[in-house]
Amino acid sequence: MTNTRRIELGQLLEDRRNQIQQDVQSRMRDGRSGRSGGVSDLGETSEAGSQADLDFAVLQKQVEALGRVDEALARIDEGAYGSCVDCHGDIPEQRLKALPFAARCKSCEEKHERSAHRPVARRNGPLFSDAATE
Repeated sequence: MTNTRRIELGQLLEDRRNQIQQDVQSRMRDGRSGRSGGVSDLGETSEAGSQADLDFAVLQKQVEALGRVDEALARIDEGAYGSCVDCHGDIPEQRLKALPFAARCKSCEEKHERSAHRPVARRNGPLFSDAATE
């Protein structure tokens, strides 16, 4: 990857970082100002709780994305941007253009995702108990 391309992708990451930060701050402001002290019925309370849960989930995803962008910017500073963190091969520019904070090449990312979704066996016995079938 050329230095010019690395700078372009770095600027793309900086722009994305600023956009996420602004959105997070806006959502936090909206969440604080959206609290009402009025009386509400059970349906309104339930709906407000569901919306608050959804807003929190979106906010959490944005904070995670912000962390990935920061990690990518750190890789640029270290000179490691564009290299897979697992196999150390080049991450194709097409992948970086689509996902500028990608830390792995496509094949390593697929392996990583498969291992992350693998069921975890318990240490104290089998995953399923025979007692449940008796």
